Amino acid sequence: MPSPRRRPRRTIDIWPGFVDALSTLLIIFMFVLMVFVLAQFFLGQALTGSNETVNRLGRELRELGEALSMERKASSDLRLDVSRLSAELETAAAAGAERDELAARLRAIAEAARESGLDENDLSKLFGDIKADRETLRVQLDELAALRNDVQALKALKAEMEARLGERDAGLASERELSKQARAQAALLNQQLDAVRAELARLNVALTASEALSVEQKAQISALGERLNKALAGKVEELTRYRSEFFGRLREVLGKDSGVRIEGDRFVFQSEVLFETGSSVLGAEGQKQLARLAAGLVDLGRKIPKGINWVLRVDGHTDKQRISNDRYASNWELSTARALSVVHALIDQGVPAERLAAAGFGEYQPEDKRETAEAFARNRRIELRLDQK
Repeated sequence: MPSPRRRPRRTIDIWPGFVDALSTLLIIFMFVLMVFVLAQFFLGQALTGSNETVNRLGRELRELGEALSMERKASSDLRLDVSRLSAELETAAAAGAERDELAARLRAIAEAARESGLDENDLSKLFGDIKADRETLRVQLDELAALRNDVQALKALKAEMEARLGERDAGLASERELSKQARAQAALLNQQLDAVRAELARLNVALTASEALSVEQKAQISALGERLNKALAGKVEELTRYRSEFFGRLREVLGKDSGVRIEGDRFVFQSEVLFETGSSVLGAEGQKQLARLAAGLVDLGRKIPKGINWVLRVDGHTDKQRISNDRYASNWELSTARALSVVHALIDQGVPAERLAAAGFGEYQPEDKRETAEAFARNRRIELRLDQK
């Protein structure tokens, strides 16, 4: 026979509340940690973008510095060229004055030659020299005009370079403003990061306090469990003592009836003692047996303290042969009906109904698995068991 099914013992369980509190705290900690990781990620992205912007601005500043140096050098060269051209222009102007002076002198010389009676060869030679000087002067004037054009082109280039420098300065100011904004955003993110770190520190303190509380609660639960185990052990021991007294009283009441036996913690009636074959109606002899049993049980029930929550279980069993009447569809219904008949008979004899329980097992809990008439008779039985709710 399998061991009887016992009802679950009621215990005080404070563990779920603690687990819920710890789970909530852990969820909050994971959420804050996720916010911290996201803030770190976005801060890293922002700082990376700011570093790239600053590096790009640095490269552009270096390029602007190099361009400015080149333009300054070009401007210096232009100033030198302008100074040189101005000197050459002054020289050319002086040459023009000299040319006018030479022309006047030439006229004066020609007039003087006529007056002095110079011959024609001397005059030709003189005019040849004057013509050569004139050609030289014309070449110098052409060079001066080309230099003036170069000066104008250089002035235009200078104006263009100054305009480009102005545009670069405006762009550089805009980039500096963007860099300033990036630094401000980085400072704000650092403040938020400090706040998250402070919150994490607070949560760590709370978690440490919770763990300390958990240790204390575990100790309390352990102590409570020990007290409950001791109390239950005492109740079980007390019930065992009354169970022994119960079986002893049944032995006295029922004597040495051949249809009744005690096996372990069970008191067993063979079905033939109480019922006819295939019936759940108690016979006269069965009613007498149960009346004596009920009297002893009522007397014992007065002695059992109220703190012991006991119950008398009545289990019905049959053999594996199919039932051959129309009242019961199977052996299971027959075993249950017989157990209920015993329970009702005990109630009629004064046993409190709340101290009784009935169950039917049919042919599925045999004591003897052989296929013999003796085994079938042994398996047809009513079992009584004093148990705790």
